[in-house]
Amino acid sequence: MTVESASSDPEPDPARARRQILLLVFCQALLYINSVTLITVNGLAGLALAPSPLWATLPVTTYIVGAATMTVPASLAMGRFGRRAGFMTGGALAIIGTLIAATAVHSGSFVMLCFGTFIVGFYNAFGQYLRFAAADVAEAYDPSIKERAISWVLAGGIAGGIVGPELSKLTRAALPVMFAGSYAALACVALLGMLVASALSIPRPKTAAAGTARPLHMIVAQPTFVIAVLVGAISYGAMNLLMTATPLAMKVCGFGYPEAADIIKWHVVAMFAPGFFTGSLIQRFGTQRVTVAGCLLMGVAIITAHSGLTYAHFWGALVPLGLGWNFMFTSATTLLTTTYTVAEKAKVQGVNDLAVFLTMITSSAASGALLSTTGWHDLNLYSAPFVLLAALGTFWLLVQKRRVAHA
Repeated sequence: MTVESASSDPEPDPARARRQILLLVFCQALLYINSVTLITVNGLAGLALAPSPLWATLPVTTYIVGAATMTVPASLAMGRFGRRAGFMTGGALAIIGTLIAATAVHSGSFVMLCFGTFIVGFYNAFGQYLRFAAADVAEAYDPSIKERAISWVLAGGIAGGIVGPELSKLTRAALPVMFAGSYAALACVALLGMLVASALSIPRPKTAAAGTARPLHMIVAQPTFVIAVLVGAISYGAMNLLMTATPLAMKVCGFGYPEAADIIKWHVVAMFAPGFFTGSLIQRFGTQRVTVAGCLLMGVAIITAHSGLTYAHFWGALVPLGLGWNFMFTSATTLLTTTYTVAEKAKVQGVNDLAVFLTMITSSAASGALLSTTGWHDLNLYSAPFVLLAALGTFWLLVQKRRVAHA
């Protein structure tokens, strides 16, 4: 087993940087195979077990609540014990949670299913720091690739879009009770993730070299911090509102499970495939311009979803939704890394991801209820004002930075 370095000033080593980033890409791929499969089956498993259709998406919500609950402790723990230990701990928790969920659907317990997905959410909390681990590696060994490193690791999630829905198709009826096999298979995915994470070796700065941390209120008062958190939270909230409701909406519209799984597949591919070039776009055009492009793509998704209920409409909404999320979230992550010092890293990243998960809790909890009460057409419109707010905030920050540059 490798040992994470505590050196504050490692020698530049581009080859090592790329090896570590490749391992992070594999970790990201396995994380999103887990996440996408859960998103694909949780709503339908919840619908089968819930006392009312209004509660169908609760297992998705508890999954996100679990992530929100653990996100700050996960960041602080990795600040103390290292990234590798954190990612391996997350994998172990995922194994426990998925096995609880498998037992829940086998026994017909809705409450146990929600508890199981809550525990799996801890894995997601640790896994969300993979993108920041990529920045750590780049800053230590090859600072010129930081934007691309973040983007490359996010691109690893494309495996979730390709493998996740197919895994759910193959395993949903593998055991006598529907979906029990899917949850059991995800325990194996999490175990593989632990094995990959065990090979990581990411340098950790010495406490003495990290400097003095500013009070949190000074950090969050920075306009750049505010916009980074705002864009990151809105990108996930708007995306999650539509994605969570899609399998249920397609079921209501008469589509079968394979069609819904295929839509989710293409949506997740669109979320992560741009990762191969988003970092280069940010380096060339800047975070603000790429963020605005993402907001425009979100707008296209909302308009398309509102305009019809055919398979083409679902596909035409979920694909630009994924593209818009990628541009917005990658830009927000890159922007956030400019707002803190080494000593402030753990708490700032924790606060940022807590904001993201709290937004996701709200959107996932509202998704099933809004779908049941207002329908798919109007559900999509609820995210429009927030996407507009993200675009206006980003444009304001761009103007402010130009004024400072001219001064």
